[in-house]
Amino acid sequence: MSLIVKETQNDIRTKILDALGRAIASGELPGEPIPGFVIEVPANRANGDFSSNVAMASARAFKKAPAQIAQIILNNVDLSQGFVEKAEIAGPGFLNFYLKQDFYGAIVKDVIEKGEGYGRSDYGKGKKMLVEFVSANPTGPMHIGNARGGAIGDCLASVLDWAGFDVSREFYINDAGNQIEKFATSLEVRYLQIYKDGIEMPEDAYHGADITEHAKAFAEEFNDKYVDAPQEERRKALVDFALPKNIEGLERDLGKYRIKYDKWFRESELHKSGAVKSVIDALKEKGATYEQDGALWFKASEYGNEKDIVLIRSNGLPTYIVPDIAYHYNKLVTRGYDKAIDVLGADHHGYVARMKAALTALGLDADRLDIVIMQMVNLVQNGETIKLSKRSGKAITLSTLLDEVPIDAARFFFNLREPNSHFDFDMELAIKQSSENPVYYVQYAHARICSILRKAESEGVILRTPTDEELAMLCGSEERELIRHLSTLTDEIILSAKTYDPAKITHYVVELATLFHKFYNAERVMTEDEGLMQARLYLCTAVKNTIRNILTMLKITVPESM
Repeated sequence: MSLIVKETQNDIRTKILDALGRAIASGELPGEPIPGFVIEVPANRANGDFSSNVAMASARAFKKAPAQIAQIILNNVDLSQGFVEKAEIAGPGFLNFYLKQDFYGAIVKDVIEKGEGYGRSDYGKGKKMLVEFVSANPTGPMHIGNARGGAIGDCLASVLDWAGFDVSREFYINDAGNQIEKFATSLEVRYLQIYKDGIEMPEDAYHGADITEHAKAFAEEFNDKYVDAPQEERRKALVDFALPKNIEGLERDLGKYRIKYDKWFRESELHKSGAVKSVIDALKEKGATYEQDGALWFKASEYGNEKDIVLIRSNGLPTYIVPDIAYHYNKLVTRGYDKAIDVLGADHHGYVARMKAALTALGLDADRLDIVIMQMVNLVQNGETIKLSKRSGKAITLSTLLDEVPIDAARFFFNLREPNSHFDFDMELAIKQSSENPVYYVQYAHARICSILRKAESEGVILRTPTDEELAMLCGSEERELIRHLSTLTDEIILSAKTYDPAKITHYVVELATLFHKFYNAERVMTEDEGLMQARLYLCTAVKNTIRNILTMLKITVPESM
């Protein structure tokens, strides 16, 4: 919340406690400890700006009806100082507090004075957070799920930054293990098919067009040099040729999507450094493993997982979970992040318990790992879901999506729902330039305010800071509702950071745009009363600055004309 709102809330609490103290001192209430109570914003603003349940909370301690306690508080409360204008009793004993108009003017001034920093806080106290997201296999192009994960992860990192955390963004490149072996097989088959007949692609290999393109490009450069070469040499040459191109493509496409990572971390680094072996040794030393059927097992069931899991297969090769354990150990111990946050797809539910079990066995606090599970996304066009098939090679990629819809729309739309909810991405709506399109609606609000301010200046109006008396003229219901919403931005960002849900911020800014349009339609900004006009132009500027801050946070363009 705005500092002014927080200070006012604290002031109301102090006034209530002082009133109770006076009542106890005079004998109106018994000398009992005062129970905890809340001061909150009522759902219905007709019930005041703030409401407290103090009378109900104190009924048992003071052995009086809540309505009696509320009246005693009202008789003893001193409202001569601060922003509270009056207090009333409602219902069974709620105390409702109504604020002076000065409060609303102070909020608008606070928004303007904080400028580009409005909405920021020190809630996170500089704790180091590592947000890992997308981390698509480098064996092929990114699909539509990666597009959602990219938007959610990047915007979550921004929200955490605004909430006062020290945030890093990271992409984990799976450049080792089974998927690279499958990549090598797929490339090898497509390469050999150019020169030989009768070679079939395995059913479980990668059938995408990108594999064929890599094989053709490899053949153009090396011709048949590797056709009769030893298989290991041929496969390595193919992977060394194609993998860097894929990784470069990932970086290029994500850059186009306005995502810039602080680090691209390679799985192969963990193998080369000995970190994978070290984590196996550490689990052995902790007594968290056993051997069975020639394989090494982790006693995961003793650390919260449903069942034990294999670490080293009977053929001596580690399972995929081992480098992942080493990677998270690297995040939390080697690099010392206070928290690791992974944004993963819905198929990773079981992964969460396994990873937390491993960290617990290694002596770490598993709560230092948080995993945001992201549900599936459907592309909808002309009212029908577009069928996506990764195996056939006809999947819509991130790159092709961004060729079809504006980047602003993609980033905004993928953050319209909380991560753990299914989402239909409406392709037609995303490109529509109308109020039905939420990102266009918000951008239009910003552009409209810029137009209002330009018009005022063209008519010779010199914008200035209004006086407190002029700001007190912002007393219409639409003006008050708009200012109240402005005052909650910092709290909304903190809540978004706490819940790992950047969709709260897109909802906030859509609501802000709605309230602005409502205000603009209800009140004349360019009125003949110069003081009122200055106050309304000042309010318009506060709204414009807040929309700018939010869209900048979400890496969405902020147009001044449309």
